[in-house]
Amino acid sequence: MMIGRMGSEIGTSQNLGSGDIDASQGYAQDSTRISLILGVFYGLVLLALAEPLVSLLRVNEPTVFKNTCDYLRIVALGVALAYVSAAITGVFNGAGNSRLSFWANAVGLVVNMILDPVMILVWGWGVKGAAVATLIAQTTVCILFVWFVKRHPHRPFERFHILGRINPARTRQIMRWSLPVAAESGAFTALAMVVTGMVSAGYGETAVAVQRVGSQIESLSWLIGGGFASAITAFVGQNFGARKWRRIRRGYMISIVTLLVWEGLVTLLLIFGGRFFFSLFLREPAGILDMGETYLRILAACQIFMALEGACAGTFRGMGRTLPPSLSSIASNCIRPVLCWWFAQWMGLNGLWLGIAVSAMLRGVMIFTWFTIYKRRLPRSDEGDSIAPEATCANG
Repeated sequence: MMIGRMGSEIGTSQNLGSGDIDASQGYAQDSTRISLILGVFYGLVLLALAEPLVSLLRVNEPTVFKNTCDYLRIVALGVALAYVSAAITGVFNGAGNSRLSFWANAVGLVVNMILDPVMILVWGWGVKGAAVATLIAQTTVCILFVWFVKRHPHRPFERFHILGRINPARTRQIMRWSLPVAAESGAFTALAMVVTGMVSAGYGETAVAVQRVGSQIESLSWLIGGGFASAITAFVGQNFGARKWRRIRRGYMISIVTLLVWEGLVTLLLIFGGRFFFSLFLREPAGILDMGETYLRILAACQIFMALEGACAGTFRGMGRTLPPSLSSIASNCIRPVLCWWFAQWMGLNGLWLGIAVSAMLRGVMIFTWFTIYKRRLPRSDEGDSIAPEATCANG
């Protein structure tokens, strides 16, 4: 999914910044077409290989195993739509108009929130109902994105064709930009599955549920950080295309300070409000709430480092240098299972949580150090006159 999104985000922003509208549109369309092809392929993979994929998580409970496979197969029908939505999200973000992306995804979220309780509880469809609700929400989001990019008054381009021939030269550039990010995302997912398998094998499905819910609560940190990173990528991409180095430096500094403030607040929330947040999701015995509270307090230690990662990775990607953040992420994720195993020998389940936190800290330190060294090589003066704010933030 990241292949199409990164290709459209970087290609759109850099070429809009340089004033080449045709090239920007070409990158946006080709990235969306590539996403559609990859989405169809991955959907077929999930349909055909649901059982082997779920078995990697070492799920021992037969009912959980069957429900997970059913969920994957139903959701697989909408994977291609989710891929297309991600690519068009990159188009709008690259053009500086993330509002439309927000509204499309917000509508999908509301649809999912309404359909989930109806299909799970009222109609009694259980896990299958959750999957169908997700499928309908993904379809809704994709329809909205296609309409926005083709008809909305604030669309980036007059014309946008999803189907059509893919330009080989643009495809090669899209792959150079996006393959490191795709490898990073794939490595993160695969190694997260390894860690989840360790949690399940050693401590059962209850610990897996705590990890899952805790990750959703922690999304206050990494989802906001990811959104900021996308905004930084678009801002830096447009100014990189226009060769406005001072604006790039200033945008980076504003972003890292803002993210540090936000992650500081999230750290406090996880430390002092973790039990309350868990009680919103799990109405179980106190022991589970204790486990969740401890999980969030351990993960609170790495939140500040996510601010460093978000600002540096977004700036790197806006300049088309996707390899440094991806290598930093892959390296830290590769040592995550080792750290989790090593700490677990001393601290049990809490050691697994600590391994996750320490690997996230290392990722933030690596990318921040790399960017700090690289930043010294950037020009300090702009090329040409400064450009108006609206030129670097198309459509708002």
